[in-house]
Amino acid sequence: MSDTELRVLAKEIAAPFDLLKETAKLGRLPVVNFAAGGVATLADAALMMQLGCDGVFVGSGIFKSGDAAKRARAIVQAVTHFKDAKKLAEISEDLGEAMVGINVEKMPEGEKMAGRG
Repeated sequence: MSDTELRVLAKEIAAPFDLLKETAKLGRLPVVNFAAGGVATLADAALMMQLGCDGVFVGSGIFKSGDAAKRARAIVQAVTHFKDAKKLAEISEDLGEAMVGINVEKMPEGEKMAGRG
C-alpha cells in the first residue's frame, strides 16, 4: 500500500498512521509474541524463533533439567543463533539430562487440572 492508501485506511479505521505504516513494513503486527509452555529443549526454542516469535519463555525446561545454569545459557544461545544449525549443534553438546516429562496417566486425579473426553 502507498502512504496515501495507508492514510485513507488510517482515517477509516481510526488507527494511527504510523502504526499502520510500521505494520505494513513488518508484514505482521508490531507486538511481541513470546512462546511459552512445552518449550523444553534448545531445538524447541530455536524452532519457536524460526516460526516468528520475538522471544521464548522457558521455565521448567530449565529448572527441571540436570544442570539448570548450563541449560539456561544454552537456550539463550539457541534463541540468539536460531538460524545457525552448526552453532545449535555445538551448544547442544554436553548439557546433561533434559527435563523429564510427566506421564499424565500416572498422576493422581487431584493433581490434574483438566481432563479430556
